[in-house]
Amino acid sequence: MKRIILLLCIIVFTFSCSSDDNEAQTTQPPESNFYALTVGNSWVYKNFQYNPNTMGYDETTIIDAVIITGTETISGETYYKFKTTTTGNTTAIPYFNANGEQFMFLRELFGDLVNETGDVVYTNNNYEERLVAENSWGNIYDKLKTNIQEVTVGAGTFNCLDMERYAKSPDNTQTFPALDHFYYSEGIGLVSDSSSFVSQSNPAGIRRLESYNVQ
Repeated sequence: MKRIILLLCIIVFTFSCSSDDNEAQTTQPPESNFYALTVGNSWVYKNFQYNPNTMGYDETTIIDAVIITGTETISGETYYKFKTTTTGNTTAIPYFNANGEQFMFLRELFGDLVNETGDVVYTNNNYEERLVAENSWGNIYDKLKTNIQEVTVGAGTFNCLDMERYAKSPDNTQTFPALDHFYYSEGIGLVSDSSSFVSQSNPAGIRRLESYNVQ
């Protein structure tokens, strides 16, 4: 059976604290800015690969640099434009971002982080199991945990919400071994996430916040 990556796409959507006076004047963040949606905010992530020999995670040369470059109006709504620049993935490891630039458009809606097609990327207040994708081999779900997790990465230690991602068989009678975590911290954004193969209990890759600059 072909290995299936649980994390459908590992595109960096993160948030942090930086200052650009001109841009800040044209785009004001909402009063409650859980996801740090402010033009000029930037984040840098290091990627780590699972080592089955040590059962630990080795640092790779793969770096994801994320910045909110501006806003764009789509279907009458204002979205923040995220640019992710990935370097170091010279062997094209599939569960990390490919080298080059990728763009996402995101906004906050009642505590949900949504993209331009209306998909919920993250939620900070909905604790119900949520169907993400249906496939012939099974279904992928997200579920926000109720407890706060303390997560330590290169950028520091953060109190985070933990959204889990997992997969079940098509009839939902079996939960597969893979379990990914998406950690977000209020006012900071994405602190860490992982990507797994459905049949393996240890994530194949983990991304961790190394530095950030948010307003």
